[in-house]
Amino acid sequence: MSALQPGDAEPVLSVRGLRIAFEVDRVVHDVVHGIDFDAHAGRCLAVVGESGSGKSVSTLALTGLLPTDLTRLRGGTAMFQTKAGRSVDLLALPREPLRLLRGAEIGVVFQDPMTSLNPVLTVGDQLSEGLMFHRGLSRDAARAEAQRWLDRVEIADPAARLRAYPHELSGGMRQRVMIAMALSCEPRLLIADEPTTALDVIVQAQVLALMRRLQKELNAALIFITHDLGVVSEMADEVVVMRLGRVLERGTAREVLCNPTDPYTRKLLDSVPDIGRPAQHARPVRGPDDPVAVEVQGLRMAYGSRASWWRRRAPVVAVQGASLRIYRGETLALVGESGSGKSTLARGMLRLLPAVEGRVVVLGSDISAKGRRAMRPLRRNMQLIFQDPFASLDPRMTIGELLTEPLDIHEPTLPKAEARARAADWMRRVRLPETSLDRFPHEFSGGQRQRIVIARALILGPRFVVADEAVSSLDVSIQAEVLALLAQLQQELGLTLLFITHNLGVVRHHCDRAIVLYRGEIVEEANCEALFSAPQHEYTRRLIAAVPRLPS
Repeated sequence: MSALQPGDAEPVLSVRGLRIAFEVDRVVHDVVHGIDFDAHAGRCLAVVGESGSGKSVSTLALTGLLPTDLTRLRGGTAMFQTKAGRSVDLLALPREPLRLLRGAEIGVVFQDPMTSLNPVLTVGDQLSEGLMFHRGLSRDAARAEAQRWLDRVEIADPAARLRAYPHELSGGMRQRVMIAMALSCEPRLLIADEPTTALDVIVQAQVLALMRRLQKELNAALIFITHDLGVVSEMADEVVVMRLGRVLERGTAREVLCNPTDPYTRKLLDSVPDIGRPAQHARPVRGPDDPVAVEVQGLRMAYGSRASWWRRRAPVVAVQGASLRIYRGETLALVGESGSGKSTLARGMLRLLPAVEGRVVVLGSDISAKGRRAMRPLRRNMQLIFQDPFASLDPRMTIGELLTEPLDIHEPTLPKAEARARAADWMRRVRLPETSLDRFPHEFSGGQRQRIVIARALILGPRFVVADEAVSSLDVSIQAEVLALLAQLQQELGLTLLFITHNLGVVRHHCDRAIVLYRGEIVEEANCEALFSAPQHEYTRRLIAAVPRLPS
């Protein structure tokens, strides 16, 4: 992608000297320190940096979506060129004019579509709402336009999906709905905040291609916030690298990714697990004589479907007779696209969902028929790191309460002071300040919340952990540190990991073996190096081919 030339058109958005602070308990904390960037029509600007670097805060400030009681704009301008040709400073606009611009001329695709979409409204109602408000369409016309946009974002049977609720759609489909909502008023500027973090590689490739195509069709400026440098190489024309609220490096995508000048950028690039490169350290080859931590035989999982008194439907089979072994101290990767049955299989192994049939032995105990009371003492050694950190943390509890809750349940005689000290120690281990124990989940970034969830799962010292997309929302440097921490705990505790992920680079460099799941069936199982050097199944080859890669 070519760099901008001096004679290029005026940018759609020009930010100069942006400074932002948060006031907490009457103390003002500066979080963004005088940054500059431009976004041009038809081009993509990637904003890259680790959690807490100020990426999302900077763009949310432009759209007036930061909490007004905490946010202090300390300086700067954000000149935006409207469709009518006027130049307005977004930072100086009153709330109501900014609200009219937001949606009509500035679209936003948020990181987590499940928490961004209203669970009590259908997809059609939510799409129509913006069209009626910003474009003045009648309800019927807005409904027809909403259906047209669902078709444009390549959702099958758009007329039926208009009647669906968000929870009835897959993660990839929800993200497509968010893109349709953001683009339906044909904005001049689109801000996409980690829009593909939770998607598997095949769906991610489809969504990225869709966003690229629609952005070009509308000639919109795109600001793409991400920590995935492979995605940056696929999407970006220009790149801005941020750290601790400052811009450290800027340039074209090829300049920044191939010839970085700042040590921090080089560190980010070095942290990326390159799927095309063999793992640095040979992983042990397990065999039938090695001790087994978990054994699954013929596990079949199914979900019931809606039924009425006059019609009954067969249940939907999610996992079809899965059999596998996880050896003690091993990291086994479970990969596959959304809806393949990965999370369902893992929950069946932990007895969080009932199985139709099959046998599960965990740490020497056959848990297939154990009741709830019999399972309780076993759960200390069987923990789950959930995929969605915001949904798995109670918003009414402080971080200290969330971390000590497992200790209250499994070690009720432990003194409160000792429990809090252990919580503080785990905050340090996942690179968060122990002074944050009295804060609430909404006060942390997505990556920081994920680290809290990891600390909560490991605070009991379990022996078997299922990590369901545990590092998907972490930036590459923190991801590398968390993976190193998990590897260290494996050695210290003999920890066994089932690692559910769509990051195949992580699989190749940090897992021992991998199982590929497709439509509820295990289609391939192999040592990771063998899997990536000579994949046997066509679906495995498709997964590997869909991974975005850094330029060579």
